[in-house]
Amino acid sequence: MNSAKSEKLFEEAKKFIPGGVNSPVRAFKSVGGTPRFISSGKGSKMFDVDGNEFIDYIGSWGPHLFGHNPQFIKEALLDAIEKGTSFGAPTEIEIEMAKIITQIVPSVEMIRMVNSGTEATMSAIRAARGFTGKEKIIKFEGCYHGHGDFFLIKAGSGALTFGVPTSPGVTKGNAADTLVADFNDINSVKKLIEQNKGQIASVIIEAVVGNMGTVRSDNNFIKQLRELCDEEKIVLIFDEVMTGFRLAPGGAQEILGIKPDLSTFGKIIGGGLPVGAYGGKKEIMEMVSPSGPVYQAGTLSGNPLAMSAGLASLKYLKNNPDLYKTLEDNSAYLEKGIKEGIKSAGKNFQFNRVGSMMTLFFTEEPVIDFNSAIKSDTKLYGKYFHEMLNRGIYLPPAQFEAMFISTAHSKSDLDKTIQANAESIKAIL
Repeated sequence: MNSAKSEKLFEEAKKFIPGGVNSPVRAFKSVGGTPRFISSGKGSKMFDVDGNEFIDYIGSWGPHLFGHNPQFIKEALLDAIEKGTSFGAPTEIEIEMAKIITQIVPSVEMIRMVNSGTEATMSAIRAARGFTGKEKIIKFEGCYHGHGDFFLIKAGSGALTFGVPTSPGVTKGNAADTLVADFNDINSVKKLIEQNKGQIASVIIEAVVGNMGTVRSDNNFIKQLRELCDEEKIVLIFDEVMTGFRLAPGGAQEILGIKPDLSTFGKIIGGGLPVGAYGGKKEIMEMVSPSGPVYQAGTLSGNPLAMSAGLASLKYLKNNPDLYKTLEDNSAYLEKGIKEGIKSAGKNFQFNRVGSMMTLFFTEEPVIDFNSAIKSDTKLYGKYFHEMLNRGIYLPPAQFEAMFISTAHSKSDLDKTIQANAESIKAIL
């Protein structure tokens, strides 16, 4: 597969952009080789500058539930552009967005629009701290909540110690306020709370994880977590930036049957444009300025282009509820085909799927948390990634990321992917 233009562009990009990319995973460092520079996308396909065509399973990391450049979103954007791209003043469409989100997601009584998922999670934590008057937070090893300082923390010598920074530039002070628990292990949470009695403002979690690969919360674990937060008067935050409106109309919380106190959103609510939002209980959200003392602002928050694309997406979802059944059927079909290809090669690599999010882990042990996820053979995944890429299948260029199906993926796309998987698995073993 020719990649000469991409190679040339990557070398040029590295002169002006750190690492040649504006978000690290795009650099292909986890899988090796040269990233493909994309020129366009339509439906289930992406096309690179060298003229190669790929069936796309990253969908801009989740937003493209309907595939690339759907007509109804394009029309909404063109209409919005005619009226103006940004005002820095209230617009009616912001009210429409707030209304439709609160209608679809029962736990959200009020919502504030921001510009990214990172901004949403940072702001939700600040609101929780302001509401409770407490400072420490609990996150889970393997969950990713954006690049805010107090999220870039890993466990110390064990999950029951203070976290330590995972990036230069993150202070020890931030790390001291962030406690790290084990995903799907309620006892690790209980011990942290006992050791920091009356100091925990919030627990934040990807209830269905996408950032150590796809991993679902155990039903008992998430139920006990909700009960524990209620008992200790801790604000429970679901990070639904990836899962919101993708797994179901109400996201992971609908699937799991749990209502968080706050939720964060992004991706689909912007229809592919930069966006974020956080919302939840009215009593917490009314702490946010100008209603209350917790300050948060943004020049482009509620941007009319993002709101127009997002509103078009949510209206489409609301008016076409059967699309989730189509997504489930197609996702199950792909899962079955991939598993058959793995089995025929004499392997039992783990394939985790929740709705239209899924991950093939190159380990034969069940993946239920961070420690089991990292047993995956990342070098083997890198080989697999390139075998699939050479067959026209664009997967996440990292083992610990989710792949996504859109409504634009046809049975022909899925069959081609299943065939490519079987061939690729045999080629790397």
